[in-house]
Order: sequence, then C-alpha cells, then structure tokens
Amino acid sequence: MFNMIEFIEKKRDKGRHGRDEFNELIAKLMAGEAPDYQLSAWLMAAFLNGLDSDETMYFTEALAKSGESYSFPADLHIVDKHSTGGVGDKTTLVLLPLAAACGASVSKLSGPGLGFTGGTVDKLESIPGMRMHLEPDEFLAQVRRIGCAISGHSKQLAPAEGRFYKLRDVTGTVPSTELITASIVSKKLAGGAFGYVFDVKCGSGAFMKDREAAAALAENLVKVSKKLGKGAVVAITDMEQPLGEWVGNASEVFEAVEVLSGRGPADTRKLCVTLCGLMLAVASVVKDAQEGVKIAERALDDGSALKKFAEIITAQGGAPEVVRHPLEILPRARKSFLIKSSKRGYLAKLDALSVGEALRALGGGRMKLDDKIDHAVSVHLMKKVGDAVSVGDTVIELLYNDDTKLAEAMKYLTDCWSVSEKAERRELILDYVF
Repeated sequence: MFNMIEFIEKKRDKGRHGRDEFNELIAKLMAGEAPDYQLSAWLMAAFLNGLDSDETMYFTEALAKSGESYSFPADLHIVDKHSTGGVGDKTTLVLLPLAAACGASVSKLSGPGLGFTGGTVDKLESIPGMRMHLEPDEFLAQVRRIGCAISGHSKQLAPAEGRFYKLRDVTGTVPSTELITASIVSKKLAGGAFGYVFDVKCGSGAFMKDREAAAALAENLVKVSKKLGKGAVVAITDMEQPLGEWVGNASEVFEAVEVLSGRGPADTRKLCVTLCGLMLAVASVVKDAQEGVKIAERALDDGSALKKFAEIITAQGGAPEVVRHPLEILPRARKSFLIKSSKRGYLAKLDALSVGEALRALGGGRMKLDDKIDHAVSVHLMKKVGDAVSVGDTVIELLYNDDTKLAEAMKYLTDCWSVSEKAERRELILDYVF
C-alpha cells in the first residue's frame, strides 16, 4: 500500500525510490489523491537531495505514461528536436522542413512562449490560417504523409508532468537538473519519437546561465534518454546574444524563410544545418552528422527545404504564399524606432535577456499563458557582437505599435549593448554530448 508520507520521508532522508513507487505516486496524482502540499514537499526533498539516473528514468517513465501517447512504426525512425529556449531561437521553423526534406520523419510538439522566450506555436500562428492544434490522428497521418507535423502540446500527453511543472514554478524547485530532465524527456517519450536532438542554450538569454549547468543538463538528458532506449545527442549553444537578426513572432518566420531560401544570417544557418546533421544521424538517414550537414546545406540551397515548408503550411491550413512573399503575408508593426551608436569601434556586448525582455515589453511575449501577444512587433538586430560600428550606425531597430510600450521596452535596451575598440565574435556551438 503506497504511503505518501513515507515516500516524502524517504527522499527527505536521502533514500532512493524504485520504479513501482513512482508509478504509484503518479497513479495517486491522476486519481486526485495527491494534494499539492505533499507533492511540493517531495519536490523540495528531491531538489535538495537529488535523484540518481535510475530514479530520474523511473520518474520520467511514470510521467510519460500518465496520459495518451503517440506511436509510430519502428521503421519510420521518427526524430524530435528540443531546445531549452532562447531569444530569437527560430531553429525549429527551419529544422522541421529541412530535416523532412533530407529524408527524416519529424514529429514536433511545441508550446507557447513564456516571459522572454518565444514559443514556436506563437511564431507559426503569425501565418494566416495556420492551425497549430492538431488532433492526434491528424498529427500522425500528416507525419506519415509528408514526413513532418508540428502541433501544440495536447493536454492528454503526460498530464502529470503539467501538474509538477506548475508546482516547481511556485516552490523554488525549477533549477533541478533531474526534474528538468524528467519534464523534458517525459513529453518527448509520450510523443513517440525514435530519438532526440537537444539544443541546450547557455548564457544570458537561456535558462542555464553558465557552461557548467548546461553541461550537467546535457549529460543528464543523454543518459536518461539512452536508458529509455532512445537515441540522443545534445549541442550546447551560445545564448549570450540573440540568435540571428530578428526577434519577434512574425519576424522570426521571415528569417526562417530567408534561411530556407539559401540566404539569412550566417549564425542561424550554421546552427540549423548543424542540428539537422545530428537529426539525420540520430534517425539513421546518414552514417554520421558530417554527412548530414552536407545534405542539409544542399537542401537549403536547392529549394527543397523551402518547398517542404510550404507543404507543411498547406497541410495545416496556412497561407503557403508566405514562403514567396513573407513581407506581404506576415503581420508587420506600423512604427519604427532606431537606436544608433555615438561611438566608433566594434560591438562588444548584446545582452540576449535584455533584448527578450524588450520584445515582451513591446507586446511580443507573455508572462502568463492566457496573455495575448502582438505577432507583429519585433526587434531587428542590425549589428552582432564582433561587427564593426561607425558613429551614427543603427545598432537596433524596434518595430512597434504602441508608444507607451516603446518607452517600457527602452528601459531594457539602454545598457544592453556596448561598443569597444576591439571585440571578438562569439562562438556559437560550445560543445556536444553524445
């Protein structure tokens, strides 16, 4: 007979839980017999005393089995990609059609953005008519038919994880590597993919602020995924400055179209082809990631990835013309404000967190899930760290609709950038964990 108090006390006293205990815990939760105060007590005990890799695996499994799950034929080798979130991180918009165009089958379940991190669902919803909440049968059929589908998370997938997620947010237990791992991998496990590629961001605009914390999470994600029989690899990437040139929902779709058209910012393209190479290797489409990168480069340059993006948009009710005329199709803010340099030199700092908070202040982000967002507002980064800057050069352009929100956004941008006599370009890809 499962005893919740004994379960809490065991972890309080640095004991170790077994698979059956976690299954019984989740059964209690789903039956409405586990009150928040007891779950919160256990979360704090787990935060303070940790979970070993087996415990993390058992917890992940139990969360994944708490609701519905997707299932694909084994020969499809479905691959999924997950980012820990960042500013200007539009890689999913590029990677899904790119990997599918290269022969992988991709299933992607995404959520809306919160705070300074943008959500893939919000970005794609800036495309007129785009349906981002597919029924499970519809989702699975689309993956089989065109090799790719993307949808908002179903509340029926790993519902117990949602309960723990909310409690972690209000109990000070969010920064636990083991609890983060269980949260991420449980949703991936329920999503039915064969293997995962994780992009763990590191820096000002990321959840993990330093290399050590990012590396610990990366190692845990790979270890637990492999224990669960899934292929997994992590790229640890820089988020001290935003990715690419555009930050904002519709504007990031525009940048994605640029990259899929063989153009776009060099850093966005580099990260996307690198992650795609890893995805193709995990999906067994190629023998190694280096071969995958070459195939991905070719798919961007020959138009096949852009064609696949139009196919995905069409399948989900959106306007496929966005791939040819994005500036005519996507919403655009009415007003522009330019931030210019009074110094000559090189851009030495561009703080990602401040840029993300500025976008949120303009109305492009949310603090609560039910907040409405303005898809049209954006921050255009005219210079990146290491770029030469002359007196009078525009460093940042703000595209906005509301003057009062502009004043709020400027509070974040006044000190977020600096010009020095010399500055080196930042390294984008910091490390890999296999």
